[in-house]
Amino acid sequence: QVQLVESGGGLVQPGGSLRLSCSVSGSMLSIYAMGWYRQFPGKQRELVAAITSGGRLNYADTVKGGFTISRDNAKNTVYLQMNSLKRGDTEVYYCEADVVLRLVDRADDWGRGTQVSVSG
Repeated sequence: QVQLVESGGGLVQPGGSLRLSCSVSGSMLSIYAMGWYRQFPGKQRELVAAITSGGRLNYADTVKGGFTISRDNAKNTVYLQMNSLKRGDTEVYYCEADVVLRLVDRADDWGRGTQVSVSG
């Protein structure tokens, strides 16, 4: 079974920075893409940033220029560097992995989330 574990969340002042990490483990052939999502109350879960195994990037318009996603394929780990954090960024951030389980099948797996809080 594929498992995702997030870390790096915490409490920072406005303008501060956090670096989220997500490590993927389990039985899989490869990871096609990994990303970070957040879900505000009453809203659907939204994409923050994503990256494919080949390095293709996708950012939400609201975080372009402030957040940077990166990966370490050897460690099956994705990172989200969040700079210039605002109060509106406060939310639980979820890691998602699009994994290749076998040659003809892929699956989306989710972590349990890590809390990001911006206040002060």
